[in-house]
Amino acid sequence: MKALKSSARPLFLGIDSGATRSVAILADDTGHALKRVEAGPANIKLLTNHQLALHLRALANEFAAPSAIGIGMAGVRKAEDERRILQAASKVWPHAPCAVAHDLEIALRAADRSGEEETTRIVVLSGTGSGCYGRNPAGQTAKVGGWGHLLGDKGSGYEIGLRGLKAVVYYFDRDGHWPALGQRILRATQLNEPEELIGWAQGADKREIAALALEVFEAWHNGDKIARDILDGAAHSLAKDAAACAKRLARSGTPVEFVLTGSVLLKQQRFAAAVRRQIRGRWPKATVTPLKVESVWGAIQLARRRWAALNDVGQASGLPVLGASLPQVSSGSIPPVPADAFSAPAIPTGSEANPPPHPISSPAKAPLPNRPASSIFATLPPTEQRNPRSTNLSKLSLRAAIGLMLDEEAKVPSAILQERRKIEQAIRWIVRAFRKQGRLLYVGAGTSGRLGVLDATECPPTFRALPDQVQGIIAGGQRALWTSVEGAEDDVGAGERALRFRQVGRKDVVVGIAASGRTPFVWGALAEAKRRGATTVFLCFNPGLKIPRAQKPDLVIVPPIGSEVLTGSTRLKAGTATKLVLNLLTTLSMVRLGKVVSNLMVDLNPANTKLRDRAVRIVQELTGADYSSATAALEKSGWVVKTACAKLGREFGDRRFASIRVIH
Repeated sequence: MKALKSSARPLFLGIDSGATRSVAILADDTGHALKRVEAGPANIKLLTNHQLALHLRALANEFAAPSAIGIGMAGVRKAEDERRILQAASKVWPHAPCAVAHDLEIALRAADRSGEEETTRIVVLSGTGSGCYGRNPAGQTAKVGGWGHLLGDKGSGYEIGLRGLKAVVYYFDRDGHWPALGQRILRATQLNEPEELIGWAQGADKREIAALALEVFEAWHNGDKIARDILDGAAHSLAKDAAACAKRLARSGTPVEFVLTGSVLLKQQRFAAAVRRQIRGRWPKATVTPLKVESVWGAIQLARRRWAALNDVGQASGLPVLGASLPQVSSGSIPPVPADAFSAPAIPTGSEANPPPHPISSPAKAPLPNRPASSIFATLPPTEQRNPRSTNLSKLSLRAAIGLMLDEEAKVPSAILQERRKIEQAIRWIVRAFRKQGRLLYVGAGTSGRLGVLDATECPPTFRALPDQVQGIIAGGQRALWTSVEGAEDDVGAGERALRFRQVGRKDVVVGIAASGRTPFVWGALAEAKRRGATTVFLCFNPGLKIPRAQKPDLVIVPPIGSEVLTGSTRLKAGTATKLVLNLLTTLSMVRLGKVVSNLMVDLNPANTKLRDRAVRIVQELTGADYSSATAALEKSGWVVKTACAKLGREFGDRRFASIRVIH
């Protein structure tokens, strides 16, 4: 049945769903993008019919009714896969025709801007997964790869991440030394020692392992030999598959166009250059270029062709390249596909999940600071003593209880100010460490550990800090971020090993955080840090704590905040005080490094719509440029605020930013 003709201009919805995310764009018949939305991932092989319908319906809710839809989805291999998607789409958009293809097909169509196959063209994709797909002028197609992460995905982010995991444990076993790439992986997974990787890997999904590829690339850029070997192999695999795909479509010695796409090849330019060299070595007359538009435009092309065929207006031509017409749309507006669509096997609880520790020597344990033998409240540290003002907390009215809690919290800043000189010294040490390429590491358990991880996590987006510059270590590792891990904070040896496997050294500053001052995990970490020559700082809220001289950190910060409203609940005043102190340490250290101009974060990393808008406003404020000029300068500078300011400063004759230095 033909679609009804309408005097209104047609609208085309393109959807590209892959292993990492989905992208949808609504465009008009001139190729102008009206709206762009990102959503959760989708793979037809991993979705039930109900989940597929939910995914498409969530996207439909974001757009006006389209005239036709094109859908490219990972996992599509058979007519049955296409039929399932078409059936789901017909329920969501009952009045719009739909065309379906696999994700490589729409990438190939996006690469063909003319709409005419004039040459043999091969798409080489490496993202979370990988694959090659091509078509020659006769219309013949060939596909190499696309078998999924268990059977294929050579040269993908998943394989790079997995090979990184395997390599670090291999070299640890062989050499007895935890490699630098292993330190990166522990930090990225928020784990404390290699043994914890076993359970993590068993429970990790494809995307979590693929995310470790970023650590391999960072290590490679820093000259890491293990990372170099991994990426040499990945580039070789991609080039070999690309040439194999070309041989099925063209004679050797004839020109072939290879188009690189996927997050790995588009974001890692040095790696893409290595793949390009390898392809040219295997196919001398190759032209190798990156995909210049998002693959989703191939899905829009599918929609246009489907609509044109039904309306007897001939074949739709290719779409113009997008420019500034594409509006910025929040990527968080659509919920992801239900989590059970990507369920992973449960982590074993027996001996396999908890193997004996790796045979590595451990120094003798030093005694911990004094722990009162009595259980009488009065003999305990302030964090465990009863607050006389709140003994009737359970009987207070809500109004009175709120007033009491806030009044107690209000005492925290003045208590911190009493330790201002010590905090100043800690900041000076941290700045010195950063300038010498050292690191700041927080170590804590429970609330203290979570706050350390939180502060460390916020530094890369706020200050464009390298991910390993500020690190948080929590007793119990990753799982302790959202649940209690029994006995983790009492393990002195685990604290020592956590610092050892991060290879803490003389350039680093280690800040131990323990509200009561007695957490064994933290003291084990501080002892190891001292042995390794790191600068050590201890933050606690127990002024009466007696620390043996041999164990005493270089600096002890003890704000006298008193006891908690809820006895022993150190997530209250102690948590507030911890957050305030950590805010001071990192924020003012970054200010001293030149990452702030006036009170503007000129080294922020604009990784989402909100931060990009903030970056534009910062450039406007500092240079006086209008919004469009500031945006253009940021786009040309790779969204580095300082570089954009320097560029505009030269244009406007403003010397304040003409020689501005970008600090990483």
